Amino acid sequence: MSQRVQKIIANAGVCSRRKAEDLIEQGRVSVNGKVITIGSKADLFTDVILVDEKKLPKPPKIYLAFNKPPDCLTTLDDPKGRKTILDYVKLNYRIIPVGRLDFLTQGLLLLTNDGDFANHVMHPRYEVKKSYLVFLDKRFSSKDLELIRKGVDIGDVITKPANAKFASPAQDVVEITLHEGQNRIVRRMMKMLGYSVKRLIRTRVGPVELGNLAQGKQRNLTQEEIEKILSKSTS
Repeated sequence: MSQRVQKIIANAGVCSRRKAEDLIEQGRVSVNGKVITIGSKADLFTDVILVDEKKLPKPPKIYLAFNKPPDCLTTLDDPKGRKTILDYVKLNYRIIPVGRLDFLTQGLLLLTNDGDFANHVMHPRYEVKKSYLVFLDKRFSSKDLELIRKGVDIGDVITKPANAKFASPAQDVVEITLHEGQNRIVRRMMKMLGYSVKRLIRTRVGPVELGNLAQGKQRNLTQEEIEKILSKSTS
């Protein structure tokens, strides 16, 4: 996970970002034995960063499950002042969201500072499945359930076959499990089929389940959950 080196230094608590920029300009910072300039990037987990010949310590690896509330941005800051995940998750180390949930969608979001882990969740070749509960404005038809299982033409692409089943006696809630990562794919499927989504909750990512995690709260992933994702054995 490459970042600008001045930000890495500041996040490590060595000094402010402005002071870190001064150190770089003075030639006092190197990455893998090479003196760097402003704008250079590095990965603290894989690169050796020296400040005044002292090695920058590596932070602990962080793996979190977070229950994202609605009306919250999956980003680290917002110029418009809207709530972001960092209004809820308070850490001394920089983390990134693994994939995204749109502003209104709630539920399970993984957070980490491990780029390899994030890649295993997001890259299509690993086919990590995500499950959603979709609350609709009316009863969902069995015919449309079969369409989701076969693939839905949403205009620019036909979705890949997904698992789908009713999740309420009134058949107005559907559980969908897929491994595509296209933007707003569940909402786009429902719109194309003629439904309005009242509420959308992601309940699972690979082996990690939302469970009874309270909204706006986070928990550490278990070692088993981490290993399952990194071993590419998720289903």
